[in-house]
Amino acid sequence: MPTFNNPPPVPQDSTLSYPAPHILLVTLNRPKGLNCIDSQGHADLHEVWEWLDSEPSLRVGILTGTGRAFCAGADLKEWNKNTNSGNTRRTQPASGFGGLSRRKGRKPVLAAVNGLCFGGGSEMVINCDMVIASSRAVFGLPEVKRGVVALAGALTRIVRTVGKQRAMEMALTGRNISVEEAERWGLVNEIVSVPAGATEEENSKKVVERAVAVAGLIAANSPDAVLVSREGIKLGWESVGADEATTMLNETWVRRLYEGENIKEGLNAFVEKRKPVWKDSKL
Repeated sequence: MPTFNNPPPVPQDSTLSYPAPHILLVTLNRPKGLNCIDSQGHADLHEVWEWLDSEPSLRVGILTGTGRAFCAGADLKEWNKNTNSGNTRRTQPASGFGGLSRRKGRKPVLAAVNGLCFGGGSEMVINCDMVIASSRAVFGLPEVKRGVVALAGALTRIVRTVGKQRAMEMALTGRNISVEEAERWGLVNEIVSVPAGATEEENSKKVVERAVAVAGLIAANSPDAVLVSREGIKLGWESVGADEATTMLNETWVRRLYEGENIKEGLNAFVEKRKPVWKDSKL
């Protein structure tokens, strides 16, 4: 295990691993429950993503699932129990479902969608930075079929990714969206083809391997430049005007970028015709 400034969290229903330098892999591990997430799971995952942001040696996170599901959404048994007891308060952190659906964060998180991705699972994916999906993946916001609503951040974000009509189709019909549709709509970056006879383990391994390769491309770049570039795209995606977003980015981040060590290293490496050796970001 790599050496960290602070020990990693120990989530109850997820496992943490480090498949490549600077990369954190978080695997949801409630396969019998299709990796649905309960109150403790939300709190645990919020802590994991906070830890990712705080550890200088980590640059990219990946989320995936065990078994045939990425995440089937909320723990409806827990939700039903709370509703019947008169407790209608949602027990999620400010960062939303799985600590991701409303996460601001500093570092990129990729989704490696190995299978079923419904409800809160889709809400997390919608706010991830990139989505690598198995050819077995299926997406959906089926909340309306259960008399509830996708309130963890998906509704206001999905319209910016797929457009009004498609967002309405997902939210109002609650139907399943195939991985091919999701890619065509812009929700999925890349589909990993998995043979029909592959086991669940082989399927998950293949999609995670591809996600790790993509995360490696990100981790190989200047950590400072990645953070600032991500911030700029987020500002635009969150419906801030283009000029206003550029001004905010320059006033908040660019000066710190220019004062850092990595910009000097990147330029020197180019001039000297060598591979840059990045320092952990101090932004």
